Amino acid sequence: MEWKISLYDRIYTVIQKKAKLLMQNNFLHSARFRELEKRHRVLTKELAGLGWLTDGSVTPNHPGCWRWTRKVRARTVQVSLSAAQAELFKSAIANHRRLEAILHELRAISQEVLLNSAEGVRRKSAAKTS
Repeated sequence: MEWKISLYDRIYTVIQKKAKLLMQNNFLHSARFRELEKRHRVLTKELAGLGWLTDGSVTPNHPGCWRWTRKVRARTVQVSLSAAQAELFKSAIANHRRLEAILHELRAISQEVLLNSAEGVRRKSAAKTS
């Protein structure tokens, strides 16, 4: 008789785990998931069209001259630029900043999807106080 109870407990536990997994995977069929997936696709397409990238900043040095400043191995490096170069660098710097913003958003989307796509570890319940 004892083995029957044990068998029933095991079957119940397996069914319970499968039900939790199915409930968890309902996220993959939810409106929120479709919204995140759509946003992910938009962002990855935007990545492909960014163009040239560089970090740093461009500031005026004196009339007709510009300065591109960036960090290299914890040191500030400066390069003099013409007005035409400054415009190109400003565009590349803006692209780099957009890249960073896109990556930040893609990470957040990915983390939400990954955390909700499979069953996680059980959390301990808080200790009851009397």
